[in-house]
Amino acid sequence: DSVNQNFKNLFTQFFDGGKAFLKMVGSSDPLLSGLEVFASPPGKKMNTLSLLSGGEKTMAATALILAVFLQNPSPICVLDEVDAPLDDANIDKFNKIINKFSNTSQFIIVTHNKRTMINTDIIYGVTMPEQGVSKLVPVDLRNLKT
Repeated sequence: DSVNQNFKNLFTQFFDGGKAFLKMVGSSDPLLSGLEVFASPPGKKMNTLSLLSGGEKTMAATALILAVFLQNPSPICVLDEVDAPLDDANIDKFNKIINKFSNTSQFIIVTHNKRTMINTDIIYGVTMPEQGVSKLVPVDLRNLKT
């Protein structure tokens, strides 16, 4: 129930409105049942997650992952290219929510998106100056932010 409530709240933040909920299906036993995700972004009919666009699926799935994360937060969270299918406006929403979470947990985000990189404190770039040899290039952005 608390993960469902967290999901509802995060979904609304990601989409600036809309509704979503989780429903256990298949069995009354929580250990044997499945989980169905229902979502309705603003202006759309309530439906299952599978009928959303790629970006909408990504934002809803990220809301679900973070809803579970809120239930039992860890000091560190790694997200690998979760922002790849998002447009600029949705990346900004994603970054805003990650900023809220980063007050209590450290996030490592693997990304190629410049908007997400600008939102970070430290960037660790990986380059290959010669074949087969990787080099880590850290850039601390904390002193550059005003």
